[in-house]
Formats: sequence, C-alpha cells, structure tokens
Amino acid sequence: MSNAVVCPPGSIPGVAGCTTALAGQGGQAGIGTAGGGFTPPAGMVPPASAGAGGTGNGSGGAGGMAAGASGASGMIAPPDEGGAGGAMAAAGTGGEGPAPSGSTGCGAASPPADGTQMIDVGGTQREFIVELPDGYDSSTPYKLVFAWHGLGGTASRIASGGFYGLSRRAMGTTIFVAGQGLETSNSVGSGPGWDNMGGRDVAFTSAMLEHMRASYCIDDERIFSVGMSYGGIMSNTVGCALGDDFRAIAPMAGSGPRQFGGNACTGQVAAWITHGNTDTVVPYSSGQASRDYWVGANHCETTTAPAGSNGCVAYQGCDDGHPVVWCEFTGGHTVPMFASAEVWEFFSQF
Repeated sequence: MSNAVVCPPGSIPGVAGCTTALAGQGGQAGIGTAGGGFTPPAGMVPPASAGAGGTGNGSGGAGGMAAGASGASGMIAPPDEGGAGGAMAAAGTGGEGPAPSGSTGCGAASPPADGTQMIDVGGTQREFIVELPDGYDSSTPYKLVFAWHGLGGTASRIASGGFYGLSRRAMGTTIFVAGQGLETSNSVGSGPGWDNMGGRDVAFTSAMLEHMRASYCIDDERIFSVGMSYGGIMSNTVGCALGDDFRAIAPMAGSGPRQFGGNACTGQVAAWITHGNTDTVVPYSSGQASRDYWVGANHCETTTAPAGSNGCVAYQGCDDGHPVVWCEFTGGHTVPMFASAEVWEFFSQF
C-alpha cells in the first residue's frame, strides 16, 4: 500500500515523521488464548467468550508441553509443544515447487529491523513483531510465516510462544511475523481480534507484506499463514483474499473463509486444517465447512489417504501443488500436540 509508513521499534509514525512511542504495557505471561470472536452465520452455535491468556510456555523436547492455563471459557492456550509428531505422508501432493524468488529487499546494505514495529494503514497505527533467524543474510531469500493470535490474545504472546512452535523447527530458514489485532466487540465477546471490518485486517496484511518484501529478503514463492481460533479464521481470510500472495495456510479451530461483501476468493492456496471434534467454542462443523471449502476450491476428490501418524488425511486428486490435509482430533478448542510438527512438514514441502 502506497500510504504505509514504517517506523523503527520504539517510535510511531506522526505528521512530522517518527516520534517516540508511549510506553506500552508489559508483556503478559503465557501464550495467550484464542476465542471464537466472530459473528456466526445463521444456524451456527455461537462460540463462548474466551478467557484470558494462560501462564507458561512449552519448553520443547520430545513430548514436552507446558500449556497455558485455561481461561474462563475452559480453552487451552496454544502451546509451544515439543511432541515429535508424525512426518507428513502426503508425498506427491505438494511437488518440489519453484526455485526461490527473492523480493526487492534482497541485497539491502543496512540490516532490517527486528522486533516490534509500527505501520500506518489508512490512518490507523498497526503493530507487528518480526523475528529474524540468527545470522540473517540479506542475499538469501527466506520463507515468511504470518502467525495470528486468537480473540483477546497478543502478538507478543505468539512470538514468545515460538509462533505456534514453528520457529524452533525452522532451523534458520524462515522469517516470522505476528500481527496485533484491533479491539473488536460482538455477540460472543470482546478484545483484540480479526473482524476485518471494512477490510481493515486484509489491508494490514497487505501493508505488512509490502513492507516485508521491500525491507527483507523474502522468498515470494513461500509465504504462509497459521493461526488458532480467531487466528484460524484470519488464516482462512487471508488465504481467500490474498491467495495470489500466500502459498499455504494452516487454520486451527477456525471457520471460514468468509467472503466479505460477496467478493470471491482470489488465487489459490494449499491448506492444512485441524479441529477438535468436541470443540464448543468454534463448532467442529465450522472446521468441517472450512475443509470442504478448500477441498472444492482445489478441485480435490472425496477420497483420502493417511498423512502422517496422527490421524490426518490428505485428499486425493487436488490441483497440482495445492494439497488439502484434514486433521480431526479428539479434543476441544485447543492446539493439538502434533500441530507444530505437522504444520511445519506441510509448509516444508513447497
């Protein structure tokens, strides 16, 4: 977006340029919770309001998990889980993919900013966090992963939780971004979220993408999205609205995509989807509807084959390079232990 103004950490855009930002609130313990935070379509059971974030992050390691305490709704905070997980067995559905395609930020002489940043999007200051790999090299195109928080969550919780456990698996290959949602309020609760009112959250994503491509060395062919609950809804939203930019999405316990204003989705993305079959916050049927949408959009058959060792299945006959994987699990509104490993394997095939 041409009106996007980016300031370094500790400052915000102003009329006369960047000014020192007021001190923000301190970081909160835990990885943060994710609620439904959306207005369900007719016939859908409204999700309960999500509670506050839990305490503690997973430390990694085989089987290690220290999930945040549940909030008032009884929902578990997304862990930085350390379970080994099963390798995806969807060989042949993703393909080798094109060679890396470096963005305009490749070769920049000055090192780009790391950490919390602000960007102006249509006159609204939006916050996001960038995590660069150790030894970042401006001549190397890196994968880019956007990770979205749930209702009432924060970008800082997503970052401190290892971006849903993916950053420790990336082994220096990936740049991570966590956006901060704006306050929302509807029939199911209030707090920072992704209602995309007037397209504001898609515009925020587009502005971040433009900034990241211009300031960092990004592999334009490998841009991904992951999120849980409202973050899962956001992943479905950007996969629909920005399918020409994103390569694959991994919505967890979400719904959608909702096509605001009747606008059809653009482009095409691969999708990895998971949902607990006893979820009472965002109903299990919403996850099934998301699955069915992407199965149809990618022209998959109705037959499936096992994918990995955690009960996931890969739909057969999908358009080349656009697989759809569905991971039902026994549980409620939470991130399953296997998610980090399976999502990373899914993204890595491209």
